[in-house]
Amino acid sequence: MASRTKLIAALAAVPLVLGLAACSTGSGDSAGADDVVKIGVVGKGDPQWAAFETAAEKAGIDIELVDFSDYAQPNPATTEGELDLNQFQHIVYLADYNVSAGEDLTPIGSTAIYPLGLYSTKYQDVADIEKGETVAVPDDASNQARALLVLQSAGLIELESGGTIFSDLADIDEENSKVKVTALEASLTPTSLPDVAAAIINNDYVADAGLSFADAIAQDDPSDPNALPYVNIFATRADDADNETYLKLVEIFQTDADVQAGLLEASGDTAVPLEVSEADLRDSLAKVEADTADAKR
Repeated sequence: MASRTKLIAALAAVPLVLGLAACSTGSGDSAGADDVVKIGVVGKGDPQWAAFETAAEKAGIDIELVDFSDYAQPNPATTEGELDLNQFQHIVYLADYNVSAGEDLTPIGSTAIYPLGLYSTKYQDVADIEKGETVAVPDDASNQARALLVLQSAGLIELESGGTIFSDLADIDEENSKVKVTALEASLTPTSLPDVAAAIINNDYVADAGLSFADAIAQDDPSDPNALPYVNIFATRADDADNETYLKLVEIFQTDADVQAGLLEASGDTAVPLEVSEADLRDSLAKVEADTADAKR
């Protein structure tokens, strides 16, 4: 089982109809006894969430988990007050949302870094993938860049200038790459497996595809300090960043033994739990937002 890791400050440098009422308690306030904290997640059936509900109840906090199948939905729902918090994304994804939408959602706590894996039903070794084959990657900007870096590390493609967290398909040096790359909505990459040589599949969709994390034929290294922008986070509106109840929920997630056991179970023991300070998370977000804004100009 992976052990808890702490990153130091020097390192800071993933078909619903919403009809929810906003229930924010306001910055710095504790929720009242009758308040329900609505939290948007992807993969509500994962074992950490049942344990989290139990632990929150023991702490006297009433929560409602709202499940999403599409990464594009939780952030707007949080911005509009339909959710109080969400927990599904890393810093790079949040930065892209904030810059693109002109919003100010902010991280209030870290959960874990998850390795991003390449999967195949045709090949058991990445070296066996034939030249000219096609590999699928997620089409959202943040996960696509990370996926391309995985493919480059696996020797399947070359990226111009070595690649960055902003690389996209246009940055692939096709002449010097072994495979072709196609981009699909993240939830569709698992269903593409019969039609492609391999696919980068986000962790939320691995089990749904009938795969296990051990099936990955390549993946990135979540312990690399440069991976901090890919730490998964709890996010809320900036005005609620100091909400005591929300911060207590983050603490429960990070410290409750059953929640942590569920987190590791859901990830096939691949998750690396992290406790990163709020200041370091926000510093990292600010840096990535600045870089993202520059890249979009």
